[in-house]
Amino acid sequence: MSLKAVLFDFNGVIINDEPIHEQLIEELLLTENLRSKREEIRKFCLGRSDRACLTDLLTYRGRAVSNAYLDQLIERKSIAYQNRLQQLEPLPLYPGLETLLQQLQAADLKLALVTGAMGEEVELILNRSGLRNNFPIIVTGDDITLSKPEPEGYLLAVERLNQVYPQLNLQPSDCLAIEDTFVGIIAAQRAGIQVVGIAHTYPLHFLQRWANWAVDRFSDLELERIQKKFLQEPLQSTVPLC
Repeated sequence: MSLKAVLFDFNGVIINDEPIHEQLIEELLLTENLRSKREEIRKFCLGRSDRACLTDLLTYRGRAVSNAYLDQLIERKSIAYQNRLQQLEPLPLYPGLETLLQQLQAADLKLALVTGAMGEEVELILNRSGLRNNFPIIVTGDDITLSKPEPEGYLLAVERLNQVYPQLNLQPSDCLAIEDTFVGIIAAQRAGIQVVGIAHTYPLHFLQRWANWAVDRFSDLELERIQKKFLQEPLQSTVPLC
């Protein structure tokens, strides 16, 4: 077994925008006459798609949730998010990202993005930051039915990578995911993918209990060490798969 592909999460891994999402959800709840509670937002929303987040959050608050109602809320939040980004210069990308991308490409590793974010939001950020060409495969919340912690997005990314690079005969065990949340780590490992947890959202010692590797920042990721580990015996998942 060797490392052939690296799959990145987006929010909280590539761009430091989790606080923006939390604030926008708080504002959205207020317009619906619901007082926001930060611990509830983090519980239901971190690492998950807007649809999954709002469905569970509103249901927990006793609201009836229809698809039409959800579509309206998601559209309002997306417009507000894109407007907020227009005010940011430069975009809050995490330090060390571009250097890591160069290292991965120099090692001939294929790259993909797996996120619950809306496609238009992802494309806006990647195009504006000049990162779009780094990710030939992008799986967004628009492409999946089940949000993280379900493995659907990761499995779809592996499938699409095989369509673009059939010579790889890529298996989930040949991939590495980079995640910042527990639900993201669980999603990748349920797909059979090893995970680096990056301490952008949770403390390092929390991630060490869940991920196969944990680092504080991109510059701490030791690619050669991870590649050597892939050549050895397969690593075991550190989270239950049920």
